[in-house]
Amino acid sequence: MSSISRKTIPSSLPQSEETPLFAFRSRRGNIAGFGRKADVTRGSVATIEARLADFFHRAGPDAVVAGALPFARGAADYLWQADHTRSGTFFGRQASLPQSNWRLRQEPSAEAYADAVRRALAIMAEEAGHPDALAKIVLARTLVAKAAQPIDVTAVLGRLSTDPATTAFLVPLPDRNQMPRALVGATPELLLSKSGARISSHPLAGSAKRQPSLAADAKAATTLGRSEKDHREHRLVVEFILDTLAPYCHRLLLPEGATVTCTNSMWHLGTRIEGELKDAAMPVAVLAAALHPTPAVCGVPRERAAGIITELEPHDRDFYAGAVGWCDGRGDGAWYVTIRCAELSGDEARLYAGAGIVPGSDPQAEAEETGAKFGAMLAALGIRLEGGRA
Repeated sequence: MSSISRKTIPSSLPQSEETPLFAFRSRRGNIAGFGRKADVTRGSVATIEARLADFFHRAGPDAVVAGALPFARGAADYLWQADHTRSGTFFGRQASLPQSNWRLRQEPSAEAYADAVRRALAIMAEEAGHPDALAKIVLARTLVAKAAQPIDVTAVLGRLSTDPATTAFLVPLPDRNQMPRALVGATPELLLSKSGARISSHPLAGSAKRQPSLAADAKAATTLGRSEKDHREHRLVVEFILDTLAPYCHRLLLPEGATVTCTNSMWHLGTRIEGELKDAAMPVAVLAAALHPTPAVCGVPRERAAGIITELEPHDRDFYAGAVGWCDGRGDGAWYVTIRCAELSGDEARLYAGAGIVPGSDPQAEAEETGAKFGAMLAALGIRLEGGRA
């Protein structure tokens, strides 16, 4: 079964040998789960350690749980065990999507988004010098695309899997108004992976759009690498992750420092972080829950930024800017920051894109950055916009 349809899909996502319940595909490897075996009791990140401990006590160490953490730390996550998993195989059909008369709606428009950025900058200016002043906030906007027929989830996943610098993913979400939903994307950002006592994270913050000509593209990368504003934004994220992980670790290392990295559509500043846990049995999902949402998708201070986000953004983020991933009964697995993604439901896709705002940010440039970040999902859906951005 290859499409979401109220008539043909009785549960939250098509489940067959062709369409996995969940899938993650990257250079690190592939894993997919088929068939729904059991649900983990839903709850907030504050209770995830106890809930997972109880679940794996009953399910055993070989059980694999996957799912999504929402952006809001007090909201309920969505985790479940697949009947069986497979790895090392490509998941998602390399198929072209049929032509569709897409109807697009921005929420908010680029102009309204730029106004929200100005409001955030005004708050930063007013609080400058205060101990708990807002230092960074990530503001997002959405683009709703409506097709003439149900969207082929497996075709979208297959098209997203062509960028080796990202992790393509597919996870179901709780039904809304009795309609199945799926979260599909190609995230460039590893929140945390774990194997035994070894952990790894690769936060990204600071971005620039890839350019069509080699000279212009090289200039964009060089400009990003020299940008004081982007490096300042990036340091906030790295310091947050180091501070959060430090109590759990014997050691933490930054082997390369901040480097310029890229996907097919964007340049990013990234820093690889490696560490060794004090307790090798600590579940990766618990550590991911402690980290998310990082300043890369929320802000600093985290709780203050999250509150302002709810005031300035017209649409609830739900599972966007949270985390998606999987873990087994030994605590190993991988979790990724939920960006460069869309929520698919029937014939509708809601795309998400955000940008980090710090003092010195230019509202118009940030609006253009979010437009550029829609690019990967638009291409996966087969949508081409005049001028290349929303």
